Amino acid sequence: MLKEIAEIKNLPFGSIKLTDGYCVNALAREIDYLKAFENDRVLCGFRKNAGLDTRGAEPYGGWESLLIGGHAMGHYFVALAQASANPGVSEEDRKALAKKLGEIMDGLKECQLPNGFLWGSSILDPDNIEVQFDNVEKGLSHLFKEAWVPWYTMHKILEGLVAAYTVGGNETALEIAKKLGGWVYNRVTGWDPETRKVTLRTEYGGMNDIMYELYRVTGDERYAAAAHAFDEEPLMNRIFTKESNMLTGLHANTNIPKVIGYLRRYQLCHGKTVGGEKVDASQYLEAAKKFWDNVLTHHTYHTGGNSEWEHFREDDSLDAKRTNCNCETCNVYNMLKLTRELFKITGERKYADYLENAFLNHILASQNPETGMTTYFQSMATGYFKVFSSRWDDFWCCTGSGMENMTKLGDSVCFGDKNGLWVVSYLSSEISLPGARLRIKTSIPSEDTASVEILEGENLPLSLRIPDWAKGPVEITKNGRSCDFETVGGFAKLTAGAGDKVEIRIPLGLSVKTLCDNPNAFALRFGPLLLAAKLGSENMTQTRTGVNVAIPEKSVSDGRISLECSVAELAKKPEKYVERTGGCEFRLGEMTFIPYYLIEERYGIYWTAE
Repeated sequence: MLKEIAEIKNLPFGSIKLTDGYCVNALAREIDYLKAFENDRVLCGFRKNAGLDTRGAEPYGGWESLLIGGHAMGHYFVALAQASANPGVSEEDRKALAKKLGEIMDGLKECQLPNGFLWGSSILDPDNIEVQFDNVEKGLSHLFKEAWVPWYTMHKILEGLVAAYTVGGNETALEIAKKLGGWVYNRVTGWDPETRKVTLRTEYGGMNDIMYELYRVTGDERYAAAAHAFDEEPLMNRIFTKESNMLTGLHANTNIPKVIGYLRRYQLCHGKTVGGEKVDASQYLEAAKKFWDNVLTHHTYHTGGNSEWEHFREDDSLDAKRTNCNCETCNVYNMLKLTRELFKITGERKYADYLENAFLNHILASQNPETGMTTYFQSMATGYFKVFSSRWDDFWCCTGSGMENMTKLGDSVCFGDKNGLWVVSYLSSEISLPGARLRIKTSIPSEDTASVEILEGENLPLSLRIPDWAKGPVEITKNGRSCDFETVGGFAKLTAGAGDKVEIRIPLGLSVKTLCDNPNAFALRFGPLLLAAKLGSENMTQTRTGVNVAIPEKSVSDGRISLECSVAELAKKPEKYVERTGGCEFRLGEMTFIPYYLIEERYGIYWTAE
């Protein structure tokens, strides 16, 4: 087991305010959306299931009107809590959103049954609103007639309740969560081994993750016991025993949250006595690390996204599986959650590199900057375009995680340990902590320098990430003069105090990224940003797949390109063949490339040299 090298922690939510213009707009669009929700429609399903007056309201459309209803509302509770605590939101809007959150929590309290159960989806049997859970225990899981992943939905509801308390400060939410957690405990402790085995075959989200979190918040060991009931052994055995194709055929977003739960067991229970037994959870950490390495090495595109039509395919089949249904946004949302925890445990730079890459090249790319709506898939096949959810009639899983993503955009800019701060991402921002205030300014990648100004604080240790995309040694100055620093594990370590301005120059340049199963299939990156060719807006028609998920219908390109040189030569000297035409705009042949996250038309990330 890798020994912990740093006790790194999240900064308190609300201590980081992003000032980057693109992120400011992304947050503003999300706030507009959150404010537009009607409380009675949010509560409609919960009230109906509790036998209460729905006040003439109807549930929202799309998935929220089906057996998975309530899942997006759980995400919405998280987003409300985050928005109400986000310093990038105006004080007026923060107060309005906190009020809205409080009213909804009060409404949910009225809907909670005496046994703690709380449920918001359409129901199959008015006399048994728990019937979806009963059916899953019997192995019955037809999405429209029997059960649509009820434990997954329960995870989202519980996560929303816990965030409403831990981030939003709402005490009623904790009261509801504890009672609902009691219902979970009573249900799962009634499973015999066969029932547990059958139940865990159906997607259950991060039930282990959220129940461990409820244990952390309350100290009630019942919740840790309930969480452990969802720690699935078959996946762990597969991780430890398979040397290749460890994940082949698995539904990606079903399994990533399970591994987050493994890690939470390690973080919260390892070495402690829980339920009368001392917990050795070292294998849970090792499983999480091995899973992460496999996903990054064999299944991840250069955006940080993974999967094809929601599934992990064969190892190293990325080029072969480039379609219009790659890179589900929920997968990246969950990989970022997993990665944050691994970074906090280990302090390894590879995790910090992923946090930046996936944020810039998938999460920012997942939102329409005009409407605020978000993507389900992001096509890796050339010639397609991004498709975004509708405002009220889709409510895909990625619509819900998108609400969360856009209200926590700064969560991986900076972390802390007992000594100082770790600057992970160079995004323009302001950081306010007791006894310390910092301002980060950057124009990377238009220019090559970022600054960290210490507005308050003395002898503050800083760990500045030296990113994997640096094209040479970094240079660091303090107050305009070269200063000494120690490089440890890919971080530059130095000390600064109030009035100091630390600047880090990170050499920029183009790099060529190829796919593991085709060395002639390549993408371009400039500094931290993946580039994509603009292919016009002609005939951007959509179709539907799966459970009414919108996708781009047709491509306009076969993705082939004629080069003056080999891909290997292009990789050695990209500046020789790719012209920088200004800022972050480039030309290769007849095509114009810009940062992928800015693309609003058909695009091509990967090109195959003829």
